[in-house]
Amino acid sequence: MGIEIKTVGIIGAGQMGSGIAHVCSLAGLDVRMNDRDPERLKNGLATVNGNLQRQVSKGAITESQRRDAIEHIIAVDSFDDFGPCDLVIEAATEDETIKRSIFSALCPSLRPETMVATNTSSISITRLAASTDRPERFIGIHFMNPVPVMQLVELIRGIATEDPTYESAKAFVRRLGKIVTVSEDFPAFIVNRILLPMINEAIYTLYEGVGSVDSIDTAMRLGANHPMGPLQLADFIGLDTCLSIMQVLYEGLADSKYRPCPLLVKYVEAGWLGRKTKRGFYDYRGAEPVPTR
Repeated sequence: MGIEIKTVGIIGAGQMGSGIAHVCSLAGLDVRMNDRDPERLKNGLATVNGNLQRQVSKGAITESQRRDAIEHIIAVDSFDDFGPCDLVIEAATEDETIKRSIFSALCPSLRPETMVATNTSSISITRLAASTDRPERFIGIHFMNPVPVMQLVELIRGIATEDPTYESAKAFVRRLGKIVTVSEDFPAFIVNRILLPMINEAIYTLYEGVGSVDSIDTAMRLGANHPMGPLQLADFIGLDTCLSIMQVLYEGLADSKYRPCPLLVKYVEAGWLGRKTKRGFYDYRGAEPVPTR
């Protein structure tokens, strides 16, 4: 039998970390959230409160539920404050070196039975687990963005992940009201193995002059019934994250079909990362997004 998860630690207060904090607190779990940037931690807490307020205004939750959820979240300054946690989820940037350094620094602060998870969308769970002192209690819990809205969570076991860890993670995800899908530990797992090459191909279509940003996104929204065009979606995900995932696929599977489009590389080099920098395939600095090509 696995452990019952009552207290969750979250490393990273960005879009994903704050979203995970949101759904955990709403499910009645105690949450401790940390970020190396105090300002981002402050903004993350404000984001959770704002999104909960939005749910209240839509009638999805009550004001009492919002207040209870907020009371379940505290900001912490140090990994030492994760001592009481049953599960700690890393939701830092999609960079293996950064993630491995986080796990090495984190584990001495945890109880021996505490589970550790990563929200990575592409990196090997087995390799990340090897940077901890508990690979048998390590698992991939990949939430989709935006976390409060998306129903799916991918669970990915590393080679050393034990059954009780998997069962505890599965029960945790279900307590959040999410639906579990299980992936083997291959580059980018299931969702991004399929989704990111499609986005990359859309960028190639733009790069080769087959269509404009607007024509490509309109074609896929109306021709394939996608709720969001692939270039708009890339901006939403973050072009740096898209590039990181394509690089993991390209290097991990050694297949030229996963080569990142040079235009994607150029946008990232320019610092045009999408919505979070207000420029990507669309320019978000005005009242309405404007295609940049």
